[in-house]
Amino acid sequence: MSEPLIRKRLRFSGRVQGVGFRWRARHAANAVGATGWVRNERGGEVSLELQGSEAQIDRVLAALESAPYVHIEDFSSQSIPVEPEERGFSVLDDLW
Repeated sequence: MSEPLIRKRLRFSGRVQGVGFRWRARHAANAVGATGWVRNERGGEVSLELQGSEAQIDRVLAALESAPYVHIEDFSSQSIPVEPEERGFSVLDDLW
């Protein structure tokens, strides 16, 4: 039996811009079959929407926490509705 599909909106602060965070997120999501998107924000934060099983999301987060040069000082997480038609993972343009 497969795990249910969930979606989370996350926002990270710390040393998360200019250190390959978005590309690491894309690589980790693709490696585990998760979908969603990641984007740099104006204030130096990074926003991430991630969809998959709880285990897939945990694996992506573990990859981000252990990525070289990345230092996550804080992050927030909230559950949001699943987007059943979403396919793939995207790095969106910076929000500025």
